[in-house]
Amino acid sequence: MSKSYILPNKLEIHLGASVGIVIESDHNATAQELIQYVDSALFKAKKEGRSTFAYYTSELTRLVVERMAYERRLHRALENSEFELYYQPQVHFLSEKIVGVEALIRWNDPEFGLISPEDFIPIAEETGLISPIGKWVLEEACRQGKAWLECGYHLNMSVNVSAYQIQNQNIIELVDNALKESGFSPDKLVIELTESAMMQREEEVVTMLHILRAKGIKLAIDDFGTGYSSYSYLKRFPIDILKIDKSFIDDVPYEKDDIAIVQAIIAMGKALGFSIMAEGTEQIEQIEFLKAQGCTYYQGYYKSKPIPAKKFEELFLQHIESSCKK
Repeated sequence: MSKSYILPNKLEIHLGASVGIVIESDHNATAQELIQYVDSALFKAKKEGRSTFAYYTSELTRLVVERMAYERRLHRALENSEFELYYQPQVHFLSEKIVGVEALIRWNDPEFGLISPEDFIPIAEETGLISPIGKWVLEEACRQGKAWLECGYHLNMSVNVSAYQIQNQNIIELVDNALKESGFSPDKLVIELTESAMMQREEEVVTMLHILRAKGIKLAIDDFGTGYSSYSYLKRFPIDILKIDKSFIDDVPYEKDDIAIVQAIIAMGKALGFSIMAEGTEQIEQIEFLKAQGCTYYQGYYKSKPIPAKKFEELFLQHIESSCKK
């Protein structure tokens, strides 16, 4: 249930609808209960990918109750500082030096332990809690980046910005405040956006990115290849780094289709003057293949999984010592 429209200014927009449906057989249900049933079905439709419909079942009521409890726990997590940033190294192929990190949020729930973002970010976005969570991530990443700079660790700090944040928050103001309060250098901050996030409000995003880049901030397209991947839109956006999605890296250098895709992305990115980063690198064969293709950076378990700040500092110092011995 979606359709594209061309506006008078030639801008294309995509509209979609999610629908919850109740077929009422219980004539004793009140109007308020029917509204709750429809809301439960609508939640299911959105969860299944949006632009679709779902029918109400009694099982949905249980799921909605669980979701509300999850939302309350997220509120508590913000209030009680239960979130923590983990950092995954980013390595330059030619120098083999760690040149940056990506800041990745984790939730230390006192009852359930460490919870990955895949489990709570979707609910945070649906409830609007992604706004304060995203603000905290940016501020904490800049604070940590400044602390490392003072220790002599000249590292880029990559932070993800979601589509919800672009639509509902003043990103420029958030970034300005985080940099001002932390004292972190703008030229060490990398803002990562997905292709879909960039295309939702294209004209506004282009303007926003130009403003951020004018401040010295680097800009990256995350999970590149999973969205629009259009040469024409790449020319419009002021991008510094393309991050090739892990799904294309997994089977190189063995799967010929993925080899062709990765080679094409690297060639196109280099032709446009972008740096190229491979995500999800886990094997030496991947590293050797990507290096031979002229890829700029890699990030993945081959070097390290995401780790807390203290463990990253230990890894970084070991890396420096190892580099000095070569």
